[in-house]
Amino acid sequence: MDLSSCCWRLRCSGTRDPVFLTGASFPPDWPVYNETLIKLSVYGVNDGHQQTSNFLGSSSFSVADLLQSKDQQLSLSLRTANDSAAVGTVVVSRLKMGEIEDGEVDHITADMHQKCTLVYESSHGTINDKDNGPIMNTVFKNAVCKVYRFQTVDSKWMLVREQMAECTLSFSIPKQLIALYIQEDTCRIQELKDLGELSPHWDNLRKDVISRYDQIIKEYQDTLAELEKHTGPSFKPSCSKGQKYLEFIPINLHTQRMRVTCPRKTDSFYDVVTVGAPAAHSQGFKNGGLQKLLNKYESEKKSHSTAYQCIYYPPDQTAKAREILCVVSQLQPLISALADQLLQTAQHCPTEALRDVLKSLEDKTEQFVHALKDELVKSALLALHAARPGYVSKSQTPTPSSPPKADSHPAVTEEPHIVCNNVDGSQTPHKEKKASPIRSDSIPHHKEYDEEEWDRVWASVAKSLNCVIAMVDKLQEQDNNNQESAPCHTLADVITSHSPDRPLTAVDGRDQLSVLVQSLKECVAAVAERARRSVIFVLLQEAAGSTAQGQQLQQRRDTVFSQALAALACGFVMRLYAGLEDKGFLRQLHAVGLVAQFESLLSTYSEEVGMLEDMEVGISDLHRVTFRITEAASEEAGSLQPTISGRRDRYTVEVPLPHHAFQTLPDELREGKPLRVLPVLFNVGINEQQTIAERFGDISLQERINQKNFEILEGYYKSLTNTVPSECLPGFQTQTDIKELLDTLGQNVVTKKRKNVEILWLAGMICRRMNGIRFTSCKSAKDRTSMSVTLEQCSLLRDEHQLNKDYFVRALDCMRSGRLAQGEVAQWDDPEAGSISINKPASRHFYPIALLLVSSHLLVVWLILSLVFLLAKYQ
Repeated sequence: MDLSSCCWRLRCSGTRDPVFLTGASFPPDWPVYNETLIKLSVYGVNDGHQQTSNFLGSSSFSVADLLQSKDQQLSLSLRTANDSAAVGTVVVSRLKMGEIEDGEVDHITADMHQKCTLVYESSHGTINDKDNGPIMNTVFKNAVCKVYRFQTVDSKWMLVREQMAECTLSFSIPKQLIALYIQEDTCRIQELKDLGELSPHWDNLRKDVISRYDQIIKEYQDTLAELEKHTGPSFKPSCSKGQKYLEFIPINLHTQRMRVTCPRKTDSFYDVVTVGAPAAHSQGFKNGGLQKLLNKYESEKKSHSTAYQCIYYPPDQTAKAREILCVVSQLQPLISALADQLLQTAQHCPTEALRDVLKSLEDKTEQFVHALKDELVKSALLALHAARPGYVSKSQTPTPSSPPKADSHPAVTEEPHIVCNNVDGSQTPHKEKKASPIRSDSIPHHKEYDEEEWDRVWASVAKSLNCVIAMVDKLQEQDNNNQESAPCHTLADVITSHSPDRPLTAVDGRDQLSVLVQSLKECVAAVAERARRSVIFVLLQEAAGSTAQGQQLQQRRDTVFSQALAALACGFVMRLYAGLEDKGFLRQLHAVGLVAQFESLLSTYSEEVGMLEDMEVGISDLHRVTFRITEAASEEAGSLQPTISGRRDRYTVEVPLPHHAFQTLPDELREGKPLRVLPVLFNVGINEQQTIAERFGDISLQERINQKNFEILEGYYKSLTNTVPSECLPGFQTQTDIKELLDTLGQNVVTKKRKNVEILWLAGMICRRMNGIRFTSCKSAKDRTSMSVTLEQCSLLRDEHQLNKDYFVRALDCMRSGRLAQGEVAQWDDPEAGSISINKPASRHFYPIALLLVSSHLLVVWLILSLVFLLAKYQ
């Protein structure tokens, strides 16, 4: 049996009687049996920087020897290489997380200076096991575990277990998202074709737009085919961030969980998701990131729209058009289904059930009405009419005394200004009128188009629904003569009163109800079709007015959003699994949702500015995502994988749970209520490049991001306190109130201070106090990210678990040396250096940062000397 991959390096310096704070851990899926032999080798390190050492001695034992020994503790003699002499003694003990009892505390304390801890984890986790349960193992794979033991202020010992795992969602979420992109763009092509016959000018623009969609679909299909072939780890290492076919995959997406076991206390868990900054690395940052490119694109699109004779719609209008299209697609079939259900209920069910169905039908129809009662729809219908072949518009001025009608002839007219949809789509403007950009607020209202027709369509919907309501009232009067029908509800500004005059029999009433329901469905379908075509024409004009840059921006935005969504889904699933037994958390989840706090360590200098601009847009786009918890069809791994549905304007991530776990959820969650996650982003650059940016560059981007997201976080807190009692929130040893922390954060956000890491500390603390999801990012989720995560973990041990102050630095060194030792694993390779970083000192990345934080004034000379080198390297 080969256990070469199951090796650890435990280091201790400065003493001849060492205390090993780092334990050796066997994950449950490793091949460890009773007959497995474990060998301990002890080396004396001569030079830590050069990694030179001499062998002192070794000893071996089997797992059975340890488990069968008294107190599960072995005292072993270290022997030289030729087994000629004993050179020392090492004590090995077996511990399990959560097994520190009151009687064991003193015993562990007394013998700790001679012990090396061996931790074994059970392979049979419960369904809600926060570390190794069946649910966790379906999404999180290839866990790497490290175990430490640190002394508390009262001379007791705590066990700390770190687990880093890959997440299968790194690939599954982007692959599903790409498939949805392809499906949406394919549907968009069909919708454009369904617009019907257009004038030659608009038909040519439509063909051009369709060819662009075809190109995007082809590229996405190729990317998806390459991803389907991918084998290997469930994450993308930083050395692959430039590969085109992996651009949708987040960089180094991992989950980090710290489990703390203290005497006489319940185990505590602290989670954080680490991921490289969501950015389009394969496309580069020569021209900036998404935020800058989108602003530039919008300003250029106005003039481009004019050149193509398109109406310019600002981003909020096109977003509204997409929202209307989504509402129509959702509500029309829902109204049709409720209408059919109303007929079935009228035949077989009691009056109360009939009234409930009717109320649902009223509500959905009212939503439908208010969604489409937008000036954008009416204006778009006029513009679509003007794009039909042979359209001629003659500007006419009606008499002041009589408003014009569709069939009326004004008495007073001016010299007509004729606009024709001719063959080449060109038009000759009036000599006295110069061409100007066409805006959405100047859409021509063509007299030849019967504007009253749209109102008549709405009137037919109103009358049909009102007749259905009146007929149901009549049927209820006949079924229950002792009750007087309550006055029917009306749709504001739309529904008019109507009541049949003659009495009806039950059979006649149900027959007429069927006719009325069918009429309502037909009217709704007609309105939906007209509205759908109008907003599709709006989107056609937006796409036609776009340049090739617009297509590239859409692809860049898709790429960044895919990375951000994969990280968010990973964090949500991890937080949900950890809180399945927490009633307060589940109540908060369905009442106000969760906050997802992204901590970014990117600088505002050179290409990292573009990364931060990409990340800002990608995180902001996560507002369009909701989650829903469903019941899994089975407990197989495939049935427990989260799935995505929707389109670019709104996505839903469904997270399936096994039957027994699903049944314990509150009713709101079991009924499929959409769950909201509010993303916020805080950024503070901490490296040498940020020093240059603060002295000679511009940090306004960072300041704007922090200020904007502080306001979002403050708004969420107000909603949380107004909806959820404080008992639902987790308890911490530090008693600082969340409101006080928010006030301090607000002060720090507006304070001009270099490398104000207090912003990140406060935001992270607030997030944990509010049951939120924590993310930490830098360029590749390696050096800066690991430094931040380990410092936060040690601070939590100090503040929440009374870590002895003398052990703080030692604990920090243990955790950081463990992460650097994992450099032999692919995810910790240093592609910038071109080789694995094991032969470098552990503090090499943090030393310049610490020096800058101590006294930046002492480094002025160093900055001047290195400025030329840095500019040459990064520009």
